[in-house]
Amino acid sequence: MSRAIGVFDSGVGGLTVVRELIRQLPGESIIYFGDTARVPYGIKSKETVIRFSIENILFLLKQEVKLICIACNTVSSIALPVIRGHFRVPMVGVISPGAREAVYATKNKRIGVIGTKATIASGAYEREIKALDERIRITSSACPLFVPFVEEGWLNQKAVLEVAGVYLEPMKKAKVDTLILGCTHYPLLKSVLKKVMGPGVTLIDSAKQVATEVKQILSADGLLEANLKPTRSFYVSDGPAWFSGLARRFLGHPVNNVIKAESF
Repeated sequence: MSRAIGVFDSGVGGLTVVRELIRQLPGESIIYFGDTARVPYGIKSKETVIRFSIENILFLLKQEVKLICIACNTVSSIALPVIRGHFRVPMVGVISPGAREAVYATKNKRIGVIGTKATIASGAYEREIKALDERIRITSSACPLFVPFVEEGWLNQKAVLEVAGVYLEPMKKAKVDTLILGCTHYPLLKSVLKKVMGPGVTLIDSAKQVATEVKQILSADGLLEANLKPTRSFYVSDGPAWFSGLARRFLGHPVNNVIKAESF
């Protein structure tokens, strides 16, 4: 029996990962869960993030998924190291793939990291990067206004450019040549981020690396599928109409089959 890839996030941002999974693995069925009733995770305590993450994983396991992709930087940085060993299903977070790609990309060994307050405070990217190359200098900044900007559809407005200029000033002063977009919402702001940082800075969108890692794991386990008609299911803990409206912005096409999960 064909089994789907499970993906979860605190809201809609993880759809940037889904979009890349569809691009790289077009024959795979995907089940997505967005915990929209309890978003944002970035301001929650470590204990709460871990509890929510376990509940989300259990929901996906009921759907008999073969792999779980944690498309949330907050969960990947705070909960994944704690819970990974408690489940048999393979799990892929967004921190390690992004960190590896950044280390590979940097020429001057100066990397910037932007994300939610929780992701930045966790130091997860710093640990991953330093484990790969301790000579790299890292500059980190929390950018809490970026998520509401994206969800309001403010992607190129003057206000966004001005806020980005303030947030990214430490990156420019540190002369980073590589910037990790440490939140799955941030890829939608690439044009603004490029404008502020300039053409010499490489932006790392971990979605591409995550999809590549998922493909490698499934291939190694003999679980790759080539369905002619793969299914794409979307569940949320609240507000399916709200989610459906935003999903088009992230996926590039409308999503009409959003289901409110009964157990939430």
